[in-house]
Amino acid sequence: MSNLKILVLHGPNLNLLGQREPEIYGSLTLKDVDNLLMEKGKSMGVEVVCFQSNHEGAIVDFIHQALGIYQGIVINAGAYTHTSVAIRDALAGVNLPTVEVHLSNIYRREEFRHHSYIAPISIGQISGFGVDSYLLGLQALVNHITSIGT
Repeated sequence: MSNLKILVLHGPNLNLLGQREPEIYGSLTLKDVDNLLMEKGKSMGVEVVCFQSNHEGAIVDFIHQALGIYQGIVINAGAYTHTSVAIRDALAGVNLPTVEVHLSNIYRREEFRHHSYIAPISIGQISGFGVDSYLLGLQALVNHITSIGT
């Protein structure tokens, strides 16, 4: 497990964490979230690399570059969750175990947020637990990868 590398992808507007709708998304900044993820990874003996972009193509490019470098992906695609066939296809194309996460419970929000293009190709989805959604997603992904002997 010492060589395990996990990619964490953050989609659009997540760079505004801590200031954007804190009643929904909390008061932690994206840097805080990334630091917590890297600390959690370190405690599990896993390297965690985080990337955020507001641009769909940049996220797709980063997913393509993950092949052969990372053993799994945790993704909060933000609004692209509900709109991006391109991100879905990129994840399916690299075929790395993927966990979809969301800070808020997308099923308690507007109806257009109830559909995810990513969920059907993910090993699981965790939403509604704030930053714990990311931490639980990372833990679940590492457990999944190590249980299949990757």
